[in-house]
Amino acid sequence: MRALTWHGKHDVRMDTVPDPEIVNPRDAIVRVTSTAICGSDLHLYDHYIPTLKSGDILGHEFMGEVVAVGRRNRKLRIGQKVVVPFVIACGQCFFCRRQQFSACDNSNPAETAYMSELLYGYAMTGAFGYSHLTGGYAGGQAEYVRVPYADVGPIVVPPDVEDEKVLFLSDILPTGWMAAENCEIQPDDTVAVWGCGPVGLFAVASAFAQGAAQVIAIDHYPHRLDLAKQCGAQVINFDEVNVREALLEMTGGIGPDACIDAVGLESHGYSADNVLDKAKAALSLVTDRIHGLRQVILACRKGGRISMPGVYGGVADKFPIGALMEKGLSVKTGQTHVQRYSAKLLDMVLNDELDTTFLISHRLPLEEAPQGYRMFKEQQNEVTKVVLKPGATLQ
Repeated sequence: MRALTWHGKHDVRMDTVPDPEIVNPRDAIVRVTSTAICGSDLHLYDHYIPTLKSGDILGHEFMGEVVAVGRRNRKLRIGQKVVVPFVIACGQCFFCRRQQFSACDNSNPAETAYMSELLYGYAMTGAFGYSHLTGGYAGGQAEYVRVPYADVGPIVVPPDVEDEKVLFLSDILPTGWMAAENCEIQPDDTVAVWGCGPVGLFAVASAFAQGAAQVIAIDHYPHRLDLAKQCGAQVINFDEVNVREALLEMTGGIGPDACIDAVGLESHGYSADNVLDKAKAALSLVTDRIHGLRQVILACRKGGRISMPGVYGGVADKFPIGALMEKGLSVKTGQTHVQRYSAKLLDMVLNDELDTTFLISHRLPLEEAPQGYRMFKEQQNEVTKVVLKPGATLQ
């Protein structure tokens, strides 16, 4: 089959690789009909996430048709249309029973689990197409994928629904939803969202859906800010104004009740701290550039809540722990418990309560995936979301 493979920093290629096979009795094989490039994939493209190996198959946002099912899988049938969550969860461990699926104890194999245990204290959950920290599983930017624990993860969707309407149930829609949920939004709350990429835009829409009175979106790409406006947000261009001062003015001097960091470890901008972070990262003195997170902590009102869906991978310095403690801020972080939200969000999408297609900017054949990565990296104002179609040809 054909698949997108990683070969080094800014080096991804379409290769012919072996077809996946059923390995465990709860597996399924899915023929991919749509897959997407995620902002988190750019962290791999930039080689900020360690333990990738040359030839690893990328991609964790995908859906398709079930073409084979293991003998102990009682959930799926051949021919069903499914969306596959990026989190691989067993459904039976201590964490899965508590619907903390992104903390599953069984999906990261022993031969890879030790690496994240050394870094983070406990082993990470398995995930598709990311790194060997998360199990080294082949990803979905391919023609076919083996899906472990396929009686837990895949979301069966109606056969006649368009792929693009439900594709983002795999990751960015539930990630935006959980980001807003972690804010514990009250009816009169102001929520500020840093970063208007796909997750940030879905966080804006989710915050409104969960009852926020006002949502303020912060970025510097005009097109992304326009998309946030379409969702109902007020916007701040951080290249034009001082973000903290603007937020104080927009909230009567109080500050936002809740703040969402949808930026993560590769903050942009030419502030002094970010320039220093970038230099230190180049020298391997830090791994993460946290200008956005620093701004979040300083801007959030006293006693406010911080939600962090943005991906962080290692260590950072100049962390404002004093402000975090003295202001009495609450923080919730973590990878998304996708399976917890699948049924609810599918119903909302099918009932047109949430629009999931407005942020798609480009559609490409899978064979053009390397071009899609370059575009997404280099043209972030114009490229908000790239959907890849295996077997398609350019029109």
